[in-house]
Amino acid sequence: MQGLKKKVAVVTGAGQGLGEAIARRLAAEGAAVAVVDVEGGLADGVAREIQAAGSRAVAVRTDVTDRASVRAMVDEVGRRLGEPDILVNNAGGFPKLRTLLEVEEEEWDAILALNLKSAYLCSRAVLPGMIARRGGRIVSLSSPAARSLTNFSATHYAAAKAGILGFTRHLAYEVGQYGITVNAVAPGTTLTERVRRARTPEDQARIASLVPLGRLGLPEDSAAAVAFLASDDAAYITGITLDVNGGKVMM
Repeated sequence: MQGLKKKVAVVTGAGQGLGEAIARRLAAEGAAVAVVDVEGGLADGVAREIQAAGSRAVAVRTDVTDRASVRAMVDEVGRRLGEPDILVNNAGGFPKLRTLLEVEEEEWDAILALNLKSAYLCSRAVLPGMIARRGGRIVSLSSPAARSLTNFSATHYAAAKAGILGFTRHLAYEVGQYGITVNAVAPGTTLTERVRRARTPEDQARIASLVPLGRLGLPEDSAAAVAFLASDDAAYITGITLDVNGGKVMM
């Protein structure tokens, strides 16, 4: 990738899963990476391994649903690595499949905050610096559930991920004049450790059979897409959603 060397990247939810793969890929491409996660121990482990591979990385324990915690994180990254050039809003997820009638108000609010409000808070925190420097990259993780029906999702998660798509387009329009691009990546079912634990091998094979390319995604597939959108190679791409699902969305 062109243009990641000497860049500073913030990746939320980077202590495991997709976020970890994204942090490792950006570091491999030359970026200094802030591994941000509410689980400080997980973030520390990923940051140490990135450092051991020869790249710059710091771990920052952060609650991305809390404005003060996010502001403190961005300040710490600025002191330890430099002002962020790249923000990856990866933190998200939901606890388990539920119908709407099974979702209590507290859980609805928590899932919207984790998946959507976090993108607002983190983007708002890094944008003043990006605007001042006339450039930057924001990439947010969405989901096929934002645009199509899936049996592997839930209403609050789908609503939040659909919100990411609208947020991405409107923010891209607002900040394009400053040379900042804003895009989304929508991974299909991906073989993270969480999915491996939650789905039996038979479930995994059944889901893979619905994918035109015949397999489930790997975390590295989505990490490569994020790295591209964060690079100078994607300088004229903004406001899009890049589907990484083996063709499943077209079915």
